[in-house]
Amino acid sequence: MSKVIVTAAITGSIHTPSMSPYLPVTPEQIADNAIGAYEAGASMVHIHVRDPETGQPTPDVNIYRQVLTRIKNKCNVIVSTTTGGGLGTTTVEQRLKVITTLKPEVASFNAGSVNIGLHDIPDQGKIKEWKFSWEEPYLRGTEDVVFAYTFRTMKQYAQIFEECGTKPEAEIWDSGFIGNVDYLVRKEYIKTRPIWMTFVLGALGGLPPTPQTLMYLYETAKRYFGDNFTWQVLGTGRFQLPLCAMALAMGENVRVGMEDSLYAGKGVLAKSNADQVEKIVRIAKELSIDIATPDEARQILGLKGLDKVNY
Repeated sequence: MSKVIVTAAITGSIHTPSMSPYLPVTPEQIADNAIGAYEAGASMVHIHVRDPETGQPTPDVNIYRQVLTRIKNKCNVIVSTTTGGGLGTTTVEQRLKVITTLKPEVASFNAGSVNIGLHDIPDQGKIKEWKFSWEEPYLRGTEDVVFAYTFRTMKQYAQIFEECGTKPEAEIWDSGFIGNVDYLVRKEYIKTRPIWMTFVLGALGGLPPTPQTLMYLYETAKRYFGDNFTWQVLGTGRFQLPLCAMALAMGENVRVGMEDSLYAGKGVLAKSNADQVEKIVRIAKELSIDIATPDEARQILGLKGLDKVNY
């Protein structure tokens, strides 16, 4: 069994500051959480950024540069940036500016359109008082939002990624997305090997977070790509650790982090991303599985190297 890659998704664009006092929002908090995740055993970190005054997701490249530079100055962890942004980040140019400007080693590549529903969260009664006025409208607004990625958009993405030497991390929100990736591979828009995919399970509007779903995605990808792909799984909320444990048992890679879950155990808020990384690393060790260092993960994924980024 080869070494597995552990990714920590640091803050995302789903959770809002009122949901947890520990959610990192400033550039320093996001970077320091990423460094802490590396120190706890993460091979890679996935980065969104936020307005430091309000905690609202933003595509501001200057904030990305602050975060990525601070991380790079402290450690050699692989950085995967988002290209999804948050609500209101609608143009291809806005989403891709972090790639064209900073040229990271890896970035997310949404492999199709999806509805991501967060609109029921305010009605669950868990948030008694909102810290910022943008939060509730932001969440409720997802009832009428489609995260749209057409074939033309995906081709544009793939071409920019290729020009910048950034490896696509194909985010699989639905099983048909695997066929979309296959199309882009066959047409040679995606050229890097191995193909790198994240199976996203548990979001409202996406795939159910079950072992059967995970096996189906794996077997489907296997039929398309044979041995020429590798993958990680993320489970939202309470499904994070069970699905990651299943992936580890399969000898595959995992993603944890406060983008996907705010908890480090039943009813226990994670105080940092390191809390979740430590837990999944401990599970891996109990299974006699070794975790890849960042440089070993670079070799597994065929990345260009930290010396070729632009930050």
